Amino acid sequence: MSSRKVAGPEIETLIQLLARLPGLGPRSARRAALHLIQKKDQLFAPLTRAMEVALEEVRVCGTCGNIDTSDPCTICADPRREPGTIVVVEDVSDLWALERAAAINARYHVLGGTLSPLDGVTPEDLNIAGLVDRVRAGGVKEVILAVNATVEGQTTAHYVTDQLAGLGVTVTRLAHGVPVGGELDYLDEGTLTQALKARTPF
Repeated sequence: MSSRKVAGPEIETLIQLLARLPGLGPRSARRAALHLIQKKDQLFAPLTRAMEVALEEVRVCGTCGNIDTSDPCTICADPRREPGTIVVVEDVSDLWALERAAAINARYHVLGGTLSPLDGVTPEDLNIAGLVDRVRAGGVKEVILAVNATVEGQTTAHYVTDQLAGLGVTVTRLAHGVPVGGELDYLDEGTLTQALKARTPF
């Protein structure tokens, strides 16, 4: 027996869309939708406007692959950042996690995923060539591989290291304090800070 509809199709569509967000299941989505509707003026309307602006203005940084409303992004345009150090991450969520920890004042490079032959993800699908170009352009002294401690992450790290060989740059990786199978976005700031401080040659 199918569940009964408790609201019109517009509200049901809102619930279904909210349920697609990470961390929200059908029940949480219903609670979130109800809260938004009940706080229409204070929350729903401003959120809708903010999402419309984001939809129009958000873009991918042509330098590092970060998501921002400007290109180059805020991080790449910041003159206080150490230009000689690039932290390589899999996804933007990993970049944001490292920034929350405020453990390093470097620049970043987002690969856009990891190598996964089984899933059909090849080097051409990732932003590896862009990283090599940035190193070749000069001024980069260290590349920190801050990829997840998964099989795919380590495979990607090895491939990136091979591509950077002979370019006169030191390649390091996060210390093994990052748990095997763990993902950066779920680690606490203390763990991320210690992992960056204890990085070792790859």
